[in-house]
Amino acid sequence: MNTVIDACIAVLLATWNVLLESAPFVLLGFFVAGLLKAFLPDDFVARHLGGGSIASIFKAAAMGIPIPLCSCGVLPAAAGLKKQGAGKGAITSFLISTPETGVDSIAVSYALLDPLMTVIRPVVAFFTAVAAGIAVAFTEKHSGAGIPEAGPDSMMEQPDTCTSSCCCSHHEPEPAGPGKKFMKGMRFAFGDLLKDIGGWLFFGILLAGVISVFLSPEIVNRYLSNEYLSMLVMLAISVPLYVCATASTPIAAALALKGISPGAALVFLLAGPATNAAAITVIAKLIGKRATVVYVAVIVVMSFLAGIGVNALYASLGIGITGWLSASAHEDGGPLSVVSALVLFVLVVKAMLPVKGHVH
Repeated sequence: MNTVIDACIAVLLATWNVLLESAPFVLLGFFVAGLLKAFLPDDFVARHLGGGSIASIFKAAAMGIPIPLCSCGVLPAAAGLKKQGAGKGAITSFLISTPETGVDSIAVSYALLDPLMTVIRPVVAFFTAVAAGIAVAFTEKHSGAGIPEAGPDSMMEQPDTCTSSCCCSHHEPEPAGPGKKFMKGMRFAFGDLLKDIGGWLFFGILLAGVISVFLSPEIVNRYLSNEYLSMLVMLAISVPLYVCATASTPIAAALALKGISPGAALVFLLAGPATNAAAITVIAKLIGKRATVVYVAVIVVMSFLAGIGVNALYASLGIGITGWLSASAHEDGGPLSVVSALVLFVLVVKAMLPVKGHVH
């Protein structure tokens, strides 16, 4: 009995330490997300992604990078893009770059991973999105399948993605004045967005605590010491798994501290948020089954190649493939971290509580 209690206490302490380290950056990420929501027009993305040009694919990848939506939450936005005439290549690019990274996950990456991985992650996400978008556009062009015109049938009448605890867009009148826009953005970031991501973030932090306590470096060295095998294992775990970009970061950091290679960590950070079993069926309706196969294949191939490249990069810089976080580990948090952790916890609990009198 005492052993079980001791293990639970150890997990809670490890979880608290991860929360302390990440909380200030999570709050910063949500704040920036609120600014984007407040001052970036709702139709800005759609206006730049029409047609099937290569430029629209690059724009879609670039625009998706800072937006903090999960692989389910991005689906309503992508469906809206399709309604407004965006090409399948641009939609595919947006579907990948948006969930793979965002301002919140970039901030948490800096907190829990090293600065090099913080930069590599969005860069690889961008090129993965572009590659998938071009591949889908090329496949559609040479298969003779045109872009279906926007209409009730082709749009499946807006997929009901809200049933998967995902981010759902509600069209509201645009507030006048920067002050009101700012408040609307903050309500979105620390209300709707935090409700969608907060639970998964805490799940990821708790899982990181479990990994820290129960996964020993000896197990990693014994079963995951081969860099190629470890990346394949990460792919097998992450492709069907639902985990948002922010929640995947503490899990990857916990694995890294146990000795997993940076390449394997990157594979998990890329493939996990971009794919999951629940979203794939809706994506198939959005861009078609053939394009969905290309979508998943490009993510798998690009993630694996990026993992190999990252391991080579760390080795060339003289950074050991194992223990690569040791040199960049942050100090234990002070008062700011404690306050941030408590504030984040309260905000997540408040956001997830049911609103009285609110009818869906």
